[in-house]
Amino acid sequence: MGRYFFTSESVSMGHPDKVSDQVSDGILDALLEQDPLSRVACETLCTTDLVVLSGEVTTQASIDHQKVIRDILSDIGYTSDDIGFNADACRIFLSLHTQSGDIAQGVDREGAGDQGLMFGYACNQTPELMPLPIALSHRILNKLTELRQQEAVGWLRPDSKSQVTVEYDGSTPVGVSAVVVSTQHAPEVSQQQIADWVIPEVIQQTVPSHLLSDSTQYHVNPTGRFVVGGPHGDTGLTGRKIIVDTYGGWGRHGGGAFSGKDATKVDRSAAYMARYVAKNIVSAGLADECEIQLAYAIGVADPVSVHVETNGTACIPEDRISELVREHFPLTPRGIIEHLDLRRPIFRKTAWGGHFGRDDEDFNWESTDKAADLRDAAGLGATETTTATEQLRKAA
Repeated sequence: MGRYFFTSESVSMGHPDKVSDQVSDGILDALLEQDPLSRVACETLCTTDLVVLSGEVTTQASIDHQKVIRDILSDIGYTSDDIGFNADACRIFLSLHTQSGDIAQGVDREGAGDQGLMFGYACNQTPELMPLPIALSHRILNKLTELRQQEAVGWLRPDSKSQVTVEYDGSTPVGVSAVVVSTQHAPEVSQQQIADWVIPEVIQQTVPSHLLSDSTQYHVNPTGRFVVGGPHGDTGLTGRKIIVDTYGGWGRHGGGAFSGKDATKVDRSAAYMARYVAKNIVSAGLADECEIQLAYAIGVADPVSVHVETNGTACIPEDRISELVREHFPLTPRGIIEHLDLRRPIFRKTAWGGHFGRDDEDFNWESTDKAADLRDAAGLGATETTTATEQLRKAA
């Protein structure tokens, strides 16, 4: 493969598309808290002084939609007219109706809520078994958000983006060639002041030092000014950051968004299961990287196909890995929901920072509890492995 570069981006909780995702998932959580069997598919649009919530909801719950939305916007940090979007003053329009009976009858039979294909991916580039570019992009914005919420400086605003370019030699990351951070800010601070703070306090605190060098390029607010941001600067829509939500473009994507959808929608639940499967395969040492594709037909419980791709890194045949997947993982919508316990109100916090690679006890699709069983079933035994995965974990 030689040497090449790969870039991934992340966006903060204050990015307009992520504001929409959080509103949609916040509504989902509020409904699940009262009625775990709620069926929800809601979409959000936000722009200057306006939030529009629409979609299909079938539930026994009764919630104050406006209060839920305003609380979310306030938590994000949009609490002032000065930044063009105020949780207390913005207009909120609701347009919700019940789920189509044609769809419901398929789900009632415990089949998939729609046709579609979902991908999950894991690799041994990082301790969290994620591709390095997206992992670093998330870490940068997580740190930036943490410092903003701690009021480390007074000029940070909620909207921000990061982008990391990693140089590879074959499949091995050898360095970070460029980092881009654009953060919304108060008007009185200069670009140079922002860069002089962001580089040492955010980037160099999150990107491992051995990946940085004198040739690493830093681009901080490269336009020179980022005062107008959030929904006031750009319209936000649910589901428009699906690559940020997953693997930063390193792994494939089936095209279905996650936020605002309950777990009967396999767009979400099967993508979570596919990540869980792939992560356990890599953790077991069956492969250094693994991509799982699951495909479903509407109203049908079992997947119509299960595909395993390890890009030549597997230590046993891929068709045997595919057999192990079907033997060890429940792949029907009901089986996925029960195994991953997806009727809980845990989804709003998935809506920024990525749905995968997170160290959170509620994100049980990140568990590697099947790894030992897979390794044993593959005939590899319980001996200590020397894969890059294990080495990374020991170093972390």
